[in-house]
Order: sequence, then C-alpha cells, then structure tokens
Amino acid sequence: MYRCGDPLTLMAHDPTDAAAALAELGRIKLSETDLDGVLHQVADLARRTLPGAGEVSITLLRGRRAATAAQTGGTSLRLDELQYERGAGPCLTAAAEKITVEVPDTATDDRWDGWGAEAARAGMGSVLSLSLPIGESVRGALNVYGGPARAFDAAAVTLAETFVRYAAVALANAHLYDTTASLAQHMQAAMESRAVIEQAKGIIMGERRCSADEAFAILTRVSQDSNRKLRDVAAALVERTQRG
Repeated sequence: MYRCGDPLTLMAHDPTDAAAALAELGRIKLSETDLDGVLHQVADLARRTLPGAGEVSITLLRGRRAATAAQTGGTSLRLDELQYERGAGPCLTAAAEKITVEVPDTATDDRWDGWGAEAARAGMGSVLSLSLPIGESVRGALNVYGGPARAFDAAAVTLAETFVRYAAVALANAHLYDTTASLAQHMQAAMESRAVIEQAKGIIMGERRCSADEAFAILTRVSQDSNRKLRDVAAALVERTQRG
C-alpha cells in the first residue's frame, strides 16, 4: 500500500518530538562525519522518533546488490538479510519501486515467499519500509520494525514519510560530499603518481641517455616483469636515487 504523506499533517502525532527530529537532521555537519555516520544517525533518530518503532534499519541498493548500511538491532539486520537472500521483501520493494510498503500483520502476510511468517517468529509483528532516495546510482529504504501487529497507524505512516523526505536530503548531501571527497583523493593520488613516474623517467633518461618514451617503456617492462604497479616501481627508483 502506498500513501502520499502531507507534510502539513506532520505535527499531528507529537509536534515537539517531530520538530526536534527534523531540526536534528538539518543540523548534521558533513565536515564532522561521513556517509556511514549520517546513515547511523538517521537510523537511530528514526527509532527514537517514529511511533511504534522497535528497531530500524537502512537498506542501500546499488544496481542489484542490496546491503544493510545501518541498523539499531540484530533482529532488523537478520530480517533484512533474509530478504536479500531470497531477492524479495518489503525493503527491496520500497527501494526498487520508490514506494512506501506497509506490512500491518507479518503473521498473516503471504507476500515474499513467507518472509512475513519469519518476521513474526522473530518478534516483529509489523513492518513499514519507505523509499529513501539518495543518489542516481544509489537507492535506499528506511525499514521500521514494530513488535506488535498494526504498530503503525495512519498518523505514524504520515510522520515516517515526512521524516524520510528530510532524511533523504541529509543522506543525498552526505553521499555527494563523500563522493566529491573520494574523487578529490583519487585525483590527488593520480597527480602524485604522475609526478613520481615523471621523476623516475628523468632518472632513466639521464642514466641511459634515452628519450622520454623509451624511459617510460623501460618502467613499464619492469612493472610487468615484477608484477608491481608502475607507480611503485617508479617510487622505488626515485627512493634509491635519493639515498645515493
């Protein structure tokens, strides 16, 4: 079942807690954490804020590969992983189809090859999985597990859907920040590799009285013969030369 939550009804459940939760999401400082840290903050905040929540997990879906990136308890992790093994379940459906999936009573739900019965035996009587968009290459779902059946009323679902909209912004920003930082690190490493390779080429050119292309060919041959990275071969040559 899909519900389109109205943000204007957010405060119907508990104005103070809801407003504080959204404010906390907005205060996350990306300079002081990383994507993994934000994921865990979101999961913990959802567990503390959303009515009916017993445990919370976050599923990330990259292509066909799904994994639980954050969880507040072992039961949610086991039930998530059971879905990944079977290739079906509420969190996978929510992430893939970008919808909200409700399981009011896991004991009587016959979808996903009996996954609901497994959840009921594990002590989770109801589940709410909500689409959590993060980036073009990464989709996600916020999975809220409740102990009793029908733990999530209409107001709780509306609150959860508004919560994930705010959480998605925080996670999308964290993902972009993380990706940009990683790209910068790769670029820095590439520049450093190029610099040391150029140094090594200069050393070979001076010793062999050869051209730059010939020096590079020598480095490449040594790299292949020794099964070592070109940069490592170049760095070793530069280090030996500097030691005299």
